[in-house]
Amino acid sequence: MDSSIIADRRRLRRKLGFWRLIAVALIVALGFAFYRFALGDTGTERPHIAHVTISGLIVDDDELLERLKKVETSDQVKAAVISISSPGGTTYGGEKIFKAIRAISAKKPVVSDVRTLAASAGYMIATAGDTIIAGDSSITGSIGVIFQYPQIQPLLDKIGVSLQEIKSSPLKAEPSPFHEASEEAKAMIRNMVVDSYNWFVDLVADRRKLPRDEVLKLADGTIYTGRQALKVKLVDAIGGEAEIRAYLKSRGVDGDLPMVDWDKSNTPFLLAGAVSRLITIFGYDDLMKTQDINGILPPKLLLDGLLSVWQVGHD
Repeated sequence: MDSSIIADRRRLRRKLGFWRLIAVALIVALGFAFYRFALGDTGTERPHIAHVTISGLIVDDDELLERLKKVETSDQVKAAVISISSPGGTTYGGEKIFKAIRAISAKKPVVSDVRTLAASAGYMIATAGDTIIAGDSSITGSIGVIFQYPQIQPLLDKIGVSLQEIKSSPLKAEPSPFHEASEEAKAMIRNMVVDSYNWFVDLVADRRKLPRDEVLKLADGTIYTGRQALKVKLVDAIGGEAEIRAYLKSRGVDGDLPMVDWDKSNTPFLLAGAVSRLITIFGYDDLMKTQDINGILPPKLLLDGLLSVWQVGHD
């Protein structure tokens, strides 16, 4: 092949390589520009009241804890409203979220907004706020701790399967689903439950400024409507946004400040916010709702450890 043709081809490849780099750079730049457009102005870069929603079963949630930490450290957040709609969850998960909200309260006012349901660990979280405002017919309370484990040995007996075990000590891996728990194992679990229960009771007594004996009378697992909870001093007021803003104004927070959602899909530090906005812009939000897989498996199957959760009984 002629050497001049080879040289021309090399020059052409270099030019193509250069323009490919330019094209990639343009695509990246356009991507960032479109991302900013899709995300929009979330309002977090100006003074505002941060609104965080905690819903569903409570677990050890690193993303939520990170979000609460950002609320705590943001100079633009002048107050926080924590809206809770939860039947509870793991005691440890509730403990970590409680501490994260108390860290916010050390720097700025925090209102706990009890929505449809804030029971057990949900109520634990609510006590972290400086004040608790609930709806008239909201459900709260259910102060207590529970430890559950299945028994599948009767099923194994029916199908002719047995399990043999050798362990280092009688209480190792107890309680077991493969045999009835011994009295020693039951005592061990009972002591653990009672210890966590006492911690929960002390926490409520401290945060609600109630005598411990009075809290013990309320902490028998009973649930209360918002009106009932107000009478027994588990919440501070009945109401909604107007009452929340009135309280914040009494704490020196400007009543005209916007309330900005710091939820997972809207926070400025998550790409998911842009994706959510894009789906809405292009009109596919209803389609995405129909594809929600959160309800496929019962969330309680994913919980592990001591639980502070209110459950409706089954006949």
